[in-house]
Amino acid sequence: MDSQGRTNSTSGSSVSAPPLSGKWTLTKEAFDKLLESLAPDRDSAANKYLEIRANLLKFFEWRGCPFPEDHADETFNRVARKIVDGEEIRNHAAYIIGVARLLVLEIIKANTKQREALNELQAVDTTYDELAEIRIECLQNCLQQLPADSRELIMEYYQGDKSAKIENRKRLGTRLGLTINTLRMRAQRLRDRLQVCVESCVSKAQ
Repeated sequence: MDSQGRTNSTSGSSVSAPPLSGKWTLTKEAFDKLLESLAPDRDSAANKYLEIRANLLKFFEWRGCPFPEDHADETFNRVARKIVDGEEIRNHAAYIIGVARLLVLEIIKANTKQREALNELQAVDTTYDELAEIRIECLQNCLQQLPADSRELIMEYYQGDKSAKIENRKRLGTRLGLTINTLRMRAQRLRDRLQVCVESCVSKAQ
């Protein structure tokens, strides 16, 4: 028996449990074995179970763990698995708290990883937002550098949604005396020119 009042038929094993992922499922037989290990009398075992569970809830609450009831259930699941595997437990209160401590360490580690992932995601979002603002500002500056007729052409060419855009381009081509193909090529040249200007502007701004 160790400091937590635990003995093991395999000798020398320590309090351990499966990780948070791949949880072991508690069966009725396993739960019955857990109660039998707490006390030979069913009523006494049930009372002891409820007492230990109440202590576990306080244990997780005091350590700021979210969903203390879920963690209490997981602690009992892990203890029940050990019992099913043949481990003998003398001091249940000490042993179960030992399992709960290990679970708290896992929770802290998992929460830390989640916070790190969230911070990285927020950093990416912030970078994306800043880059988008820079590109918009650069596009506006590059548009102003175009001759007025070219600026008007490119803005009208891409104006409207899909159906409205087609009609706008027909009217624009008619007004300028250009075929649709000629208008498309002229708009493409202006777009390529704008793209080069915007990319150059963005690279200088970063």
